[in-house]
Amino acid sequence: MPSSGPSDLLLRTSVPMPERPFAPAFGDRLTTVFETRGRLCVGIDPHPFLLAEWGLADSAQGARDFGLRVVDAAAGVIGIVKPQVAFFERHGSLGYAALESVLAAARAAGLLVIADAKRGDVGTSVAAYGEAWLTPGSPLETDAMTASAYQGVGSLAAPIELAKAHGKGIFILAATSNPEGVSTQTALITGSGESVAAGIVARVDELNATAAGLGPIGLVLGSTVDLADYGIATARLVKTPVLAPGFGEQGALFGDIPKLYGAAATNIIVSVSRAVLRSGPDQIDFTIARQAAELAEAAP
Repeated sequence: MPSSGPSDLLLRTSVPMPERPFAPAFGDRLTTVFETRGRLCVGIDPHPFLLAEWGLADSAQGARDFGLRVVDAAAGVIGIVKPQVAFFERHGSLGYAALESVLAAARAAGLLVIADAKRGDVGTSVAAYGEAWLTPGSPLETDAMTASAYQGVGSLAAPIELAKAHGKGIFILAATSNPEGVSTQTALITGSGESVAAGIVARVDELNATAAGLGPIGLVLGSTVDLADYGIATARLVKTPVLAPGFGEQGALFGDIPKLYGAAATNIIVSVSRAVLRSGPDQIDFTIARQAAELAEAAP
């Protein structure tokens, strides 16, 4: 009888690998957060001036302590946090280690975590960005990431597919609050005649078309801009999650949400950062709770 080779032994002794548990769609997860914890999102932005105000060193350890304190204050009160990656990245490898600790703590606390990473590229490079932030088990795993589509929404195909496969989300920059972005974002696309921002909105609307509720691909639409000036019709946002920075210190008010976002007013993730963070480590719990209550009262 011929002897069994290693491959024969492997076939006889191997057992089927368990399938990865089903991941709920990101839009469904986000809707659950809206219904149970509201739509307030607190930024985790360890600016050097904030670290100083909090009595923390401008270091990776300071950023870690800052982030963990924000997570503690947010947990059980709101449902979403948004770490700004740049303020950790500036501290190099130790900063990334600090960020990993903050991300893990936030997700363990049941918070939905959006990495404000604003990544964008083509081919294997953008695929690798997606793997870093959206792969289950990655040291930098989050629930969603922000992305730039300067090379076209189609350039983000790889991370978009990864997000769909794992119940994650992506928020693509479209109409941002900074004045430098206006000329680029309102420039007209040859052939269609629509603005660059409106073109991104239209493409994302198509990507979310088959979702029963909110889709997995969102947009960043600043609350300090007039969407009509960008040629954006809010009717195209009804299935799209919208990350809306600009509330608080940048001037937008919670009560303005229906006027700003129209048909998409109930899809808005209301992002606040400095207006909360400047309250300091001893008052941040109270400030987050107050802002959440004010938003619940003012918004649809």
